[in-house]
Amino acid sequence: MTHDKAPVSPPDVSKVPDAVPRYEPLSRGGNRSPYEVFGQTYTVMPSADGYRESGTASWYGMKFHGHLTSNGEVYDMYEMTAAHKSLPIPSYVRVTNLDNGQSVVVRVNDRGPFHHDRLIDLSYAAAYRLDILQRGTGRVHVEAITPSPSGQMLASATAVNSRTPAASTSLRASHDRRYLQIGAFASEAAARNVQQQVMPFATGFGVGIYTAYPSGSPIYRVKIGPLNVGESLDNLIASLAGAGFHSPHLVAEP
Repeated sequence: MTHDKAPVSPPDVSKVPDAVPRYEPLSRGGNRSPYEVFGQTYTVMPSADGYRESGTASWYGMKFHGHLTSNGEVYDMYEMTAAHKSLPIPSYVRVTNLDNGQSVVVRVNDRGPFHHDRLIDLSYAAAYRLDILQRGTGRVHVEAITPSPSGQMLASATAVNSRTPAASTSLRASHDRRYLQIGAFASEAAARNVQQQVMPFATGFGVGIYTAYPSGSPIYRVKIGPLNVGESLDNLIASLAGAGFHSPHLVAEP
């Protein structure tokens, strides 16, 4: 494929949840520093702590879908991921569209975009959520979210979307979003570990592991539910936050 493009018949990505920040060691691939692309030398930052920058975001789609990212994972344009020239891999960042205030949390697992005027390359799903697909680019602010090994956030974005469930003071389950997702994991063992940690706080609710195959490899999602329609989740979310789970979000039934 010579030129990148959007999928012809894409699935509905309007409800693809934000990436869930969690501590991850640096990957073996994608962190060599310095490195050179198209004659330009780039340096990888030793840490994402405190990173904040505004600039232009672009997105990448069909041309790279199914190919390996810089750290050896498979690029899935329907997941909330991104490419950055200098952030360590993996990193988590909140990207806010400066023109409409929309924001998403993405996981950086790739290198790019290698254009002098571009700051970050977003997945198709992330670009859709930020409403920059049609224009191709958008003015954004990028801020790192850095979990520590203990699960506490060392740094978080200040531009919080008011619709982010964790920031809500009166979050209630609606008819079509009735599970509270705690995290998504590549390892079933990691998911079961989180499941065991969450169960004491989910009194009266089931805590399940739901397997999906968005890019051919299994992803294990830990969810609390089903929840009753109109049920207040404030106490549950506060308990989860106290245990180090800071980014639960409502999702549709599995």
